Amino acid sequence: MGRGKLRIYLGAAPGVGKTYAMLSEAHRRVERGTDCVVAFVEHHERPRTEVMLHGLEQLPRKEMEYRGTVFTEMDVDAILERRPAVALVDEMAHTNVPGSRNTKRWQDIEELLEAGIHVISTVNIQHLESLGDIVESITGVRQKETVPDEVVRRADQIELVDMSPHALRRRMAHGNIYKPNKVDAALSNYFRPGNLTALRELALLWVADRVDEYLQEYRSEHKVSKIWGSRERIVVGLTGGSEGRTLIRRAARLAEKGAGGEVLAVYIGRSDGLAAGSPKELAVQRTLIEDLGGTFHHVMGEDVPSALLEFARGVNATQIVLGSSRRKAWQYIFGPGVGATVARDSGPDLDVHIVTHEEVAKGRGLPVARSARLGRPRIIWGWLVGSVGPALLTLLLLQVGAVLGLANDMLLFLVLTVAAALLGGLVPALASAVVGSLLLNWFFTPPVGRLTIADPKNILALIIFVLVAISVASVVDLAARRTHQAARLRAESEILSFLAGSVLRGETTLDALLERVRETFAMDAVALLERENDTAPWTCSGSVGDVSPLERPEDAHVDMPVGDHMALALTGRVLPAEDRRVLAAFAAQAAVVLDRQRLQSQADHARELAEGNRMRTALLAAVSHDLRTPLAGIKASVTSLRSDDIEWSDEDQAELLAGIEEGADRLDHLVGNLLDMSRLQTGTVTPLIREIDLDEVVPMALGGVPEDSVILDIPEELPMVAVDPGLLERSVANVVENAVKYSPDGESVLVSASALGDRVEIRVADRGPGVPDDAKDRIFEPFQRYGDAPRGAGVGLGLAVARGFAEAIAGTLTAEDTPGGGMTMVLTVPTAAGHLATRPDLPAAVTS
Repeated sequence: MGRGKLRIYLGAAPGVGKTYAMLSEAHRRVERGTDCVVAFVEHHERPRTEVMLHGLEQLPRKEMEYRGTVFTEMDVDAILERRPAVALVDEMAHTNVPGSRNTKRWQDIEELLEAGIHVISTVNIQHLESLGDIVESITGVRQKETVPDEVVRRADQIELVDMSPHALRRRMAHGNIYKPNKVDAALSNYFRPGNLTALRELALLWVADRVDEYLQEYRSEHKVSKIWGSRERIVVGLTGGSEGRTLIRRAARLAEKGAGGEVLAVYIGRSDGLAAGSPKELAVQRTLIEDLGGTFHHVMGEDVPSALLEFARGVNATQIVLGSSRRKAWQYIFGPGVGATVARDSGPDLDVHIVTHEEVAKGRGLPVARSARLGRPRIIWGWLVGSVGPALLTLLLLQVGAVLGLANDMLLFLVLTVAAALLGGLVPALASAVVGSLLLNWFFTPPVGRLTIADPKNILALIIFVLVAISVASVVDLAARRTHQAARLRAESEILSFLAGSVLRGETTLDALLERVRETFAMDAVALLERENDTAPWTCSGSVGDVSPLERPEDAHVDMPVGDHMALALTGRVLPAEDRRVLAAFAAQAAVVLDRQRLQSQADHARELAEGNRMRTALLAAVSHDLRTPLAGIKASVTSLRSDDIEWSDEDQAELLAGIEEGADRLDHLVGNLLDMSRLQTGTVTPLIREIDLDEVVPMALGGVPEDSVILDIPEELPMVAVDPGLLERSVANVVENAVKYSPDGESVLVSASALGDRVEIRVADRGPGVPDDAKDRIFEPFQRYGDAPRGAGVGLGLAVARGFAEAIAGTLTAEDTPGGGMTMVLTVPTAAGHLATRPDLPAAVTS
């Protein structure tokens, strides 16, 4: 029995119609005779979705009791016993009630798939684990229920369920998603047009990347080398010269003309892994391409045109942008140039743009690092010249006859020896000298046709020829190697100089540095490993690529020690010895970057401590008057009561005692806020999160305001929340007290609550003067009192403390305008895991 197939409906936002689309697919399959059942579907009291359940077989849910409340979850055992062909499982990212078979619903789905049952499920883009930080930055809400990206990527089919933001908001306003009493809160918070647009773009880009993966897998499996222009991908060929900036900007403009265009800048380095272009200029161009939304790539290749075309076809590019040649006219005798070669070999599916620039025809002028290795073609030519050349020269001289003389014949053979040294190095030159001496002896030295020499002068001449040939070949070979070494060292020094400068300036992160190592040496993965002592296990401090097999440096193809307890490990290929010198410099710089990051972290911590000390000093300086005012009132009242000169009536004594009590309350409130702000600033607030109902916390927070000043509306069906009750109570109390203080006489403050997804929202609305939009963030800063609030109104810490406590329990506190005038404070807190608002049961299902 094989593994079942998974189909996922991916939604850009709640309410776009994922569940409806899933149920529609189920009806289509049932009509075709497929055994399809509803394992778990939440219709959220949406009439149109609920109607779609009719006609489908629904399996009973499993009831589970947790902390005195009964919850229903998907019954995996019942599904396995029923063994349908297809099971519908809604809300893939859902967290099961503690005590369930699996912690997460996607784990239940995996179990069904392993049993050979096909599954159709739903998930929203905000529930993907890798997008949690991005979604939080967009919506301000951290998603607690997530599903690993890999689980979704492994799905056999992914279908995006999309809807424009305006259409979704209209659906919301018509009551098709939430109840009417929750619509206003939803539209003004999570379902803002900007939020929905950003989430929609995020979903489209994620699905597009998944489609790219499918396409690359298909092309790789079927060995498709022809380019498929599914979207514009523009490759920019860089040489390391200043004209690269012009090419990058031109490519970016080309990409903007088509939706979804992508720009990839590539620099082709020599096969020894060292840059021939200016590292400084390449760094500037890397920054430029990244600022324009593209990517920078450094690849290796002996032949630049071939490597560039191979890279372009590998990324399925549709266009290549190259600069006009910087060659002068006479330099074209060495070949047509990179641009002409690429245009000739690109084929009909790859467009090549040749862009003019200011460096055209000004000569190369770039530092070129020639390889220390001569390369296979040069060695072959060296052997051909050293072995075949003397034979051809002998045939030519035999045709001419003895008119040139033995001395000139030797000089001609010496020329071949020097040529062999220039092309192939010392060994082909030595072979040329030996072959040439034998041919001279046999064909041109009397007696001809024998290896003996009659005239002693000729013996001396041949010996001198051999010695001169060997000496010249040695000198030529040594000069060539020294030239190559000098060019290599120059390129190394440029790379190391730029590397050291960028690290010292703090421009390179550890991941960026490791990525540069990987690209420079054409490796598959690079990791920086370290351990505390000689017996401790190795841990990975940073890595790029797939380093999962690496548990110690010895497991890598190349390992470079950095001190006693750190090593740089590379996998992909074995490096030659001459490259390890540069690698050692990279490894040392990686250690420096890691130390700098840790020092930066320590400096940030010290800065936080210094900020806390500064805040404490400011607290004492700013509130001295506000602390002394209630103390002065208490002192005056007590002194009056203890005075023997005046006999106070009962009414006067009661008034003085009331003043003492009021001053003590004010003082207690001020000191409490001061201590709370000090704890927040120093990071010593440690929430004790537990599950609790709002109606147990919010009423307790209203003890400091008159009873008739607040209207409380907390529905009973709200889910439990996961908060620190004490911190939530203090946060709500400060917000309510602030609202009551600014509300007009006779106007009550409305405190209401509603559930929105996996969050619960508490709204405190007043009818006061309100706050302009530009001041809505400032009112949450310490010591901020908006407008002309009297000095005795407080020190301006209430809302700052309230927001600090809200954020400490993973909540948010924001200010909005109250329709009709006033201000509304919106406090959101997370619901408890596995808790949803209670909902009535569905009518009996119709079994098909």
